[in-house]
Amino acid sequence: MDIKKVLVADAVDKACVDLLKENNIEVDCKYKLPKQQLIEEIQNYDGIIVRSDTKVTADVIEAGSRLKVIGRAGAGVDNIDINAASSKNVLVLNTPGGNAISACELTCALITNLARNVYPGAESLKQGKWDRKLYTGHELYGKTLAIIGLGRIGKEVAIRMQSWGMKTIGFDPIISAEEAATFNVNHMSLEEIWPLADYITVHTPLIPQTRNLINKKVFDTCKKGVRVVNVARGGIISEEDLLAALKDGRCGGAGLDVYEQEPPTNPITLEIIKHPKVVATPHLGASTGEAQIRVAVEVAEQFVALTEKSKVYTSVTGVVNQAVYKNLKLK
Repeated sequence: MDIKKVLVADAVDKACVDLLKENNIEVDCKYKLPKQQLIEEIQNYDGIIVRSDTKVTADVIEAGSRLKVIGRAGAGVDNIDINAASSKNVLVLNTPGGNAISACELTCALITNLARNVYPGAESLKQGKWDRKLYTGHELYGKTLAIIGLGRIGKEVAIRMQSWGMKTIGFDPIISAEEAATFNVNHMSLEEIWPLADYITVHTPLIPQTRNLINKKVFDTCKKGVRVVNVARGGIISEEDLLAALKDGRCGGAGLDVYEQEPPTNPITLEIIKHPKVVATPHLGASTGEAQIRVAVEVAEQFVALTEKSKVYTSVTGVVNQAVYKNLKLK
């Protein structure tokens, strides 16, 4: 693939730009462009690299007369119109493993926080109170953690929470029961999982099949007081149903890093964030220095590999629209 000029449209670590330039790819960094300006600019580039802020919509892709590849320095690609890209034979890449450890560690932190009321207890103490009995928690040892999505992040969460003595069960339509068993997760159907779970954590993309996956029916089926964690994508847990379950006790707590709207302004979302049984963070899953460097380098490595001019970088591991990639390889 002939990639001569790339637009970096969101702030990524400098290592990304350096690696591209070292491999004779011209780079312009223009962050958070208004949509119309992005439409005007994109026609000058063979590739674009984004994170979460820039939306690569159908009209942006249509305007990219030279556009060959869109790279997401991160895992989720819901800010990129995959269908529009595929229809124009534009390759879409992500870096699925780059932030896995960081997202996993935040997930584990939220689970342990919910178990021991760390956040509300700390806030109470800062206010001069000494409410030891009010913030009595429970042990994670012996509790059942349901992991929905057993890819890189789900697997890492399982391994770490097993060290706390948690039983791990899970579901993934792609990962087989045999593969799940290699990291000690009992693969079950969703219908089997819900009544057994003390904690549920989701690690799936936001697609039509996963939107509102955790909903009223699930809360009605689960144990009373089940706790839920979402460091994946807003919308996998129905916020309206979650709020109702928090209010009536069907849900005993929630650890949330992502929301249906970001930054959130919806009254339901804001009420959830302020709820005393909720630990909420502002989409920090990939916000570690290590993850930022990792995803920046990984996306640049893939761009370089696509040029087929490097003996060092030869692997393209984050292809999202495989059909387009196969077509390119056949040419």
